[in-house]
Amino acid sequence: MEKEKIIEKQQEIVQLVKRFCDKKLNEEYAVLGEKLICKLGRKRNVPFATGQTAIWAAAVIHALGTINFLFDKSAQPYVSVDEINDFFGTKKTTTGGKSKEIRDLLKLNYWDKEFSTQDMAKGNPYANLATVNGFIVPINSLPEEFQTIARQAIAEGGNISFTTEK
Repeated sequence: MEKEKIIEKQQEIVQLVKRFCDKKLNEEYAVLGEKLICKLGRKRNVPFATGQTAIWAAAVIHALGTINFLFDKSAQPYVSVDEINDFFGTKKTTTGGKSKEIRDLLKLNYWDKEFSTQDMAKGNPYANLATVNGFIVPINSLPEEFQTIARQAIAEGGNISFTTEK
């Protein structure tokens, strides 16, 4: 598919995702959705080059929803998988399959540093942990100088691991 066609299709998917977010979610999901679609559009083999735009839009929402607990009734915002599929006129299995494809391709998981909502990032149980000699410990249990290093590395998106020597 030509680059112009891919950009055109990408914009169509972005618009569908924004429309859904305006009606059912919030601005944060719209921003994350656009960011995710743009990242997919930069792949060597653009996954949405084939297939229907509505399916890809539903899959983007589903992928973001999966890693951000959107389908948990105690979460805010909350949307069911059925609501996504009803809105886009898609099937649950197709949407779920494309969502899995997106999550696998971009290696998305819970508490993803790039695609988590602010609430999810704040509630990340791993955000204040480091590994010291193979043991997981709270960062605030480390000496002050190591706490500073660890917090800076976390802010830059890194994982924290210290090894001591005898």
